[in-house]
Amino acid sequence: MIHRERVIALLEAMRHSRVVVVGDAMLDMYLIGDVDRISPEAPVPVVNVHERRYALGGAANVAANVAAIGADVTLVAAIGDDRRGEQLRTELAAAGIRDDGVIVVPARPTTSKTRVVARSQQLVRIDEEENTLLDGDALDDLQHRLRRALRNADAVLLEDYNKGTLTPDVIGTALGAARKRGIPSVVDPKYKQFFEYRGATVFKPNRRELEAALGAAVDLEHANALPTVMKRLEVDNLLLTLGPQGMALLDHEGNITRFPTHAREVYDVSGAGDTATAWVGTALAAGAAVREAAELANYAAGIEVGKAGVAVVTREEVLDLYERQFDEVGMFRRGGVL
Repeated sequence: MIHRERVIALLEAMRHSRVVVVGDAMLDMYLIGDVDRISPEAPVPVVNVHERRYALGGAANVAANVAAIGADVTLVAAIGDDRRGEQLRTELAAAGIRDDGVIVVPARPTTSKTRVVARSQQLVRIDEEENTLLDGDALDDLQHRLRRALRNADAVLLEDYNKGTLTPDVIGTALGAARKRGIPSVVDPKYKQFFEYRGATVFKPNRRELEAALGAAVDLEHANALPTVMKRLEVDNLLLTLGPQGMALLDHEGNITRFPTHAREVYDVSGAGDTATAWVGTALAAGAAVREAAELANYAAGIEVGKAGVAVVTREEVLDLYERQFDEVGMFRRGGVL
């Protein structure tokens, strides 16, 4: 467990970090209403919508979490020339996120996910997207904006949802610039580009994603094979998110550290991975060691899953949870349990 003074120092330093997030930005829309009857047209519920709510998703949600920490954040992403793109920009502005790295691609729709919710239950999700890789002038424009954003960055976070923003060229530009400038890079991968992130400081898949990419189960109780996995991925550190089991960190020296979950209750897991990515990256940008960054991210993820829908986590919330855990550990020690 990190010492309290170190946690406070890191949380303060994170406010002064400059972070670039590049990847697939999305607009999440929630249609919230009531169900009183079944449709006569088909055996489906009729939802009488009384509230429409928007939220940032994907790479935009990562950026929103970085902004909620208090850091300076620039989003590099592609949106469509449509109303959803305009709404996404509105949400970015409200969150205090720089959008000069966002390009408009008229031929592509803004990626969106619409969730219909009644009585706190999600009834259906509607996805509108284009997942072909960016190319041509759009790719050149995004690359230019990415290079410009990275000139003064303290960290770069790559958020891949297989929607086409993170092409091999974009990945190469981001990781190459990070290595050249000596700043950390954090990757939240998906299956299409899974083995394209060589040289990343922290590679952060969930267990299902890693097992699908490897074509084999990962046994953390007998983790002798994990160094071989690291060698195949060619990354510095592997941070594996495990849902209710928390996280596991395999560092560049082959050491494995387990972080049990701090979630008191799980209300909604949407966006928990985005929150963890944001916290790992911003902590590294502030000078945290990888193990320290993973511990803070684990606190943040435990808070996020207790919130409804995609949500952000603040420094104050993480400090409050840390101090509650710290006090509990102190009580156990004074009672002779530990």
